[in-house]
Amino acid sequence: MNAHAPEPKPGEATPAPADAIVTTDVPEKKKRHPGRLLLMVSVPALLVAAGAYFYLTGGRYEETDNAYVQQSKVAVSADVAGRITAVNVTENMLVHAGDPIFSIDPEPYQIALEQANAALGTARVNVEQLKVAYATAEKALKAASDVLAIQQSTFDRQDSLVKQGIASTATLDTPKLSLQQAENAVSTAQQQVNNAAAALGGNADIATDDHPAVKTALAQVSLAERNLAKTNVVAVTDGVVSQISSLNVGQFVAAGTTIASLVETKASWVEANFKETQLAGIHVGMHAEVTVDAIPGRSIEGTVTSIGAATGSEFSLIPAQNATGNWVKVVQRVPVRVDFEGKDVPAELLRSGMSAVVSVDTGANTLERMTGAAKPL
Repeated sequence: MNAHAPEPKPGEATPAPADAIVTTDVPEKKKRHPGRLLLMVSVPALLVAAGAYFYLTGGRYEETDNAYVQQSKVAVSADVAGRITAVNVTENMLVHAGDPIFSIDPEPYQIALEQANAALGTARVNVEQLKVAYATAEKALKAASDVLAIQQSTFDRQDSLVKQGIASTATLDTPKLSLQQAENAVSTAQQQVNNAAAALGGNADIATDDHPAVKTALAQVSLAERNLAKTNVVAVTDGVVSQISSLNVGQFVAAGTTIASLVETKASWVEANFKETQLAGIHVGMHAEVTVDAIPGRSIEGTVTSIGAATGSEFSLIPAQNATGNWVKVVQRVPVRVDFEGKDVPAELLRSGMSAVVSVDTGANTLERMTGAAKPL
């Protein structure tokens, strides 16, 4: 009689038959991939090697974008005071050396020149009068000397008669008095000659224009001529005139007051502010390439001509005070001047203050500097 297993209730697991064979699946071991391990080791090694290569072979060129085009700026001012009568330029106008910028009323200086010329004429007349006075004094001296000689001869004859007993001693009084008067006259005439010679500068034959009084008058004439010429203010060099808003006809300007600016265009250079950590390989005379932002795609050859004596912060109006408790180290920058080479500098395109990028060729990479194999440029 066959026994039947009870049917499972809903939700219960179905029991396995007695004669069923139960098998258990054992997971197989994963196979190792040596290529993956090699890749994990070689990629970092290659990255380190590549980084070391680029580090050791790099560092030849020191570059900074903290650089600006510089041009000399001249303050335009008048050497003499006066009222402006004409303005010959406009804002941002290109001028050349000698071109007129503005004019000052010349009438007061023309009058001063005429007065100086009159004073010069008076000085020359005075010198001629001094020469005549000297000649007169010399003639008076000669006449007094002649009278002295006569009086001396008269006294000697009378003295001889007295010594011989022919004449009395009283007869010598009158010749002796006349002789003393003649000697005094000679002394006085000699003093007048000396005074006249001193008035001529100690040289009776001096040229009129060499006399100190005439030289002073000539200097005054030269000064008056200079002041008159300075009423026309001209450009001292080629450049662009700017900031002329206060340059107006009728305005009174004082001597030396800046009234406009002239930016020179003939000579331009770049002031590159390199980090202090970049200066070890930079020296005067090294070659540099300059790229101005306003002229993209074009590089200008240059040469390092000087390295600043101090960092930029040292020349600021209020230098930084680092002796505080919350001091934070900041990499400083030192200005390096780069002058352009050759005649291919586009002066008409450069403006003072333009941004630039400067790359200096130090002549040696990091490895060469570490091993001492760097060659001097």
